[in-house]
This record gives sequence, C-alpha cells and structure tokens, in this order.
Amino acid sequence: MSRISAISLLVRDYDEAIAFYVGKLGFELSENTDMGGGKRWVRATPKGGQTSLLLAKATSEAQLSQVGDQAGGRVWLFLETDDFARDHAAWTAAGVTFRESPRYEPYGTVAVFEDLYGNAWDLIEPTRNGD
Repeated sequence: MSRISAISLLVRDYDEAIAFYVGKLGFELSENTDMGGGKRWVRATPKGGQTSLLLAKATSEAQLSQVGDQAGGRVWLFLETDDFARDHAAWTAAGVTFRESPRYEPYGTVAVFEDLYGNAWDLIEPTRNGD
C-alpha cells in the first residue's frame, strides 16, 4: 500500500502559516519539531484527513519567489468537505478570501479560495450518490 503522507508548501514564515491553516481553516497542527538552525518540521492536517501540508519555510530567493505561486496561478490543492455551507460561512467570517461565489457542478458544490499567500484552492463538497 502506498499513500501521499505530506505535500510540501513553501511559506514565508512558520508561525503565520500555522495561524492561517490551524487558526482560520481549522487544520490540526500534527507536528511542530525544532530541527535546529531556524528550521522546523511543521505539518498541518485537515481534521480527519490523512495527508498533511508540510509547511516549508522558503530559505532562498528562488524559493521565496515561488511562495504563493507554486502552481503558476492555477488551482493547485483540492480540499474536500462534508459540509460546504458550514466551512464557507466560517472561513468567510474568519477573513478567508474566496475568488468566486459557490457554484454547483455535476461533481459537487465548489468555490475557489486563496491561502494567505495567494495559492488557489478548491473547497469542494462532492455530490453524493443519489443526489
């Protein structure tokens, strides 16, 4: 069996990224280990999820230039929810930027939102069988 356990996400600062992903989106702080020399191993995981974001602090000019643009402006990450209306309302109240109003597609309810750096994400509540 194989699975993706983490996806590396370039960030400017560990603590501001934790504040967004844990504080605003409600992810769990799965790990926050000091590796020495200013480096930390920080993982934030959606509640009930198996794949974490590895919050990787950019340390070079090349890495810093990619913070917020890891997918060249395209939607890059897809976050599935069991209650779109709940999460959309909570995140809107928390100041999360949505690029569009919720829309209904054959695969479910979806809206594009931005993380604190401008990376585009889809928030999706999939259509359940029989819906």
